[in-house]
Amino acid sequence: MTTRLPAFDQMRLPLQSDLPEGPDSFVVSDCNRAAVEALADWPNLIGGVMAVCGPPGSGKSRLGQMWAERVGAVAFHGGEAALIDPLEIEGRPVLLDRAMDADDETLFHLINLAQLPGGAMLMISRPAPSAWAVELPDLRSRLDAVRSIPVEAPDDAVLAAMLETRFAERGIRPAKDVVPYLLRRIDRSAAAAEAVVDRLNALHRPVTRALAREALEGGDESGELFG
Repeated sequence: MTTRLPAFDQMRLPLQSDLPEGPDSFVVSDCNRAAVEALADWPNLIGGVMAVCGPPGSGKSRLGQMWAERVGAVAFHGGEAALIDPLEIEGRPVLLDRAMDADDETLFHLINLAQLPGGAMLMISRPAPSAWAVELPDLRSRLDAVRSIPVEAPDDAVLAAMLETRFAERGIRPAKDVVPYLLRRIDRSAAAAEAVVDRLNALHRPVTRALAREALEGGDESGELFG
């Protein structure tokens, strides 16, 4: 069973989206439901720190963006976190994408700020914070205490929505059997969905199952997107 969240306007923040920010709504399915539900009311009652973790292309950054827009969070990438003026974010929620890229001292201070009234921090990363390699003992204990919510690789419902959105962005109306055909043959990620749609678009022909087969049989030099 799948549901849809209302579409959000594109955020003018220096973030990469794991899921497309087109006119279609964000699809909630078994692969991301736990994270969606965990973020639905947080941090209304309590602040602190939470992490959303998962593989590339699973939609975790998009979930972070939607959360940041809803709560008015300040958004940064991990490498930018060292440039933050603590006075500017004290008492405000913070979204830290690529959180594992932040240095130990910066992470330590951000986690402490998140405990203050009005503060909260959502961290986005591939592995859970408990698996990060850090040197500060006090940071180690704080990361081990962070609640981590997993997002899995896109299931059929989410991957189909990615494909349909990418087709719509390019004005392509594929035959009805194209998306089901692709679902069984491409990697389960936003990157794979975009790559195969780009390949089909470049052929400048009606997108049928036969054309999809031709595009996939054309191969991918990296061998990472198409099965």
